[in-house]
Amino acid sequence: MSYAIIRTGGKQFRVEPGATVRVPSIGKGLNESVELETLLVDTDGNVNFGENLAAVKATILEHGRGEKIIVFKKKRRKQYKRKQGHRQGFTSIKIDSIG
Repeated sequence: MSYAIIRTGGKQFRVEPGATVRVPSIGKGLNESVELETLLVDTDGNVNFGENLAAVKATILEHGRGEKIIVFKKKRRKQYKRKQGHRQGFTSIKIDSIG
């Protein structure tokens, strides 16, 4: 079984052909094809390191936003409280092929 380590949005993901992965937002439309940067490629036990060894092609399935995270800051006895929410955007992609 072949797999690859890709980098997108400043994060790294282990992907296999046919897998669906949630990555940080990619600025393309639905059902568009995208080519991702590879860091490592494993084909039947042969591991190759380096950037852009093989082309990882993927299709964009959906865009969305993750669950809300609450950021709460407080300094006791100083009447200081701040509450802020955050929702990180994501893009679901389906890996079509590696190499």
